[in-house]
Amino acid sequence: MRIGVVGAGIAGLASARVLGEAGHEVEVFDRTPDVGGVWSVTRRYPGLKTQNSKRVYGFAGLPMPTSYPDVPSGAQMQAYLQSYVEHFGFGDWIRLNTEVVTAQSTSRGWVLQVRDVHDERVEAVDCDHLIVANGVFSAPNVPNYPGADDFKTAGGQLCHASEFVDLDQARGKRIVVVGYGKSACDIAEAVSDVAASTTVVVRRLLWKIPRKVRGLGNFEALALTRFGEAGFGYLEPNGFERFYNGRGRRLRDAAFDLMQALVTRQLRLRELGLVPDGPFEDIAESTASLATDGFYEKVADRKIIVCRDIEITRLLGGPAVRLSSGEIVGAEVVLCATGFRQEVPFLAPDVTQQLTDANGDFRLYRQIVPSNVEALTFAGYNTSMLSSLGAEIGAVWTAALLAGCLELPPPAERDKHIDTRLAWMRQRTRGHHAHGTVVAPFDIRNIDEMLRDLDTNIGPLTRARQWVIPANPRSYRTITARRIRRPSTT
Repeated sequence: MRIGVVGAGIAGLASARVLGEAGHEVEVFDRTPDVGGVWSVTRRYPGLKTQNSKRVYGFAGLPMPTSYPDVPSGAQMQAYLQSYVEHFGFGDWIRLNTEVVTAQSTSRGWVLQVRDVHDERVEAVDCDHLIVANGVFSAPNVPNYPGADDFKTAGGQLCHASEFVDLDQARGKRIVVVGYGKSACDIAEAVSDVAASTTVVVRRLLWKIPRKVRGLGNFEALALTRFGEAGFGYLEPNGFERFYNGRGRRLRDAAFDLMQALVTRQLRLRELGLVPDGPFEDIAESTASLATDGFYEKVADRKIIVCRDIEITRLLGGPAVRLSSGEIVGAEVVLCATGFRQEVPFLAPDVTQQLTDANGDFRLYRQIVPSNVEALTFAGYNTSMLSSLGAEIGAVWTAALLAGCLELPPPAERDKHIDTRLAWMRQRTRGHHAHGTVVAPFDIRNIDEMLRDLDTNIGPLTRARQWVIPANPRSYRTITARRIRRPSTT
């Protein structure tokens, strides 16, 4: 089949490699000048690093270089993805600086209108099957603040954090960062070294966890194990999870209470006035949030000022911002680390309506297959702390589907499964689930489900070790290699 892949990030590259090796003719389109998606040079904000270590964030088929630090930088991650392309030899399949403008469904597949970003030339490309791998962090969300025009006229700069890629733009300026997620804290810590002042405006504090928790160890040993996942109560619990969240709940609650106490003390949250209102288990509303190295130390030193439980109500011509407390804070630059909109702009509105529900949540079985649109699958819409491995297994799953050897439940049963899962995700995360595209903290369980559909899995000994040892993508390398070579084997 002729496969069109939109996006050359982690998921798009994994899809291209797997489906190409399975015998399909693959063409990948990306509007940026390099592969990498969120790791592209066009989106690397100051301070960007991977959330977890190189041991667990790499592909099953290619470990990260031993020369890399334990936590790679954004530039190193992009270089690693480029090496993935070169190692498996599919660079000729990728068209960079090429934007997919529209994708029109036909009786024979899809017709894509693609545009060269340099010369604006548009051409039509046919494909039998379309894979959407544009990323769940594809459309930056910048609040529509009153007074933005006056702020900009006075020389103020308002932009999304992902668009602020030059640290020198912050030098000597008063910076206001909006948000409290990983990107907000990363960028605040980085710009505080050169800015005149750095203020972080936080509507709602979140729990964060250090990379190493004193007394407990590395966070990956807590978050990326089957035991770690068990504490958050999965939709389809196994025997231990039913006990741990039922009759054994006192043990579970004691574990969370201990973790909360240790994290609060280590990060000095009480002294800094930054203890979140909710329980520690809220850390997994959409994905575990790591504490940025050096952030809280700079808050303690007053190099970073955090305004909690507060919002910007207006931008002023000072340039400055007015907070909901009435305080006015000088600001030459306002950086919005306010998330992304999950959009597929090249699809027609009627197709998008079939893909999403009234809440805008994507209706995808296994985060891959839509219910009512033919010849279309998604890649990377199961974002997690094991994104690279999840993308590879998802690509193998898709290859098996296209080979006709994956037996899916009937459409009505799939719809029921999707409805149940989305309702559970909305309830569990209070709506903070990126429109149904985030599977964390159930990273391992998501991979288990895809492998179960393929009637395969890693060995029982490896699965047993994963209860206390973080999942390692290398454990899955023989599965991915075998299934790519023989997609029809069950």
